Amino acid sequence: MSAIPFQTIDWNQISKTEHLGETGKAYWQTIQLGNLRIRKVTYSENYIADHWCRKGHIVHCLEGDFISELENGEKFSLSKGMTYIVSDDVSSHRSITTKGVELLIIDGDFLK
Repeated sequence: MSAIPFQTIDWNQISKTEHLGETGKAYWQTIQLGNLRIRKVTYSENYIADHWCRKGHIVHCLEGDFISELENGEKFSLSKGMTYIVSDDVSSHRSITTKGVELLIIDGDFLK
């Protein structure tokens, strides 16, 4: 990836895409800069991801709270101001929320 020049992101100008969960919906606003992906993601109430994700992420909770469940059964509760990080192919995980949550998610080749 080449150097990224200084820039600002006005999330109000980034369109949303809808993604269905096992239950609930996710709304993604995505910026792609080479192999770096930056997303502001909102999960609706009663959202459960429809798959186990193997991709690495840096996930920061902007509003609300959620559970990051690992495929091995471990569960981690995160709330506003908390962050988790995981590399690709290390811990399959999925998100669950009862009240809804807003996240900033960063991923890319640097997490391999």
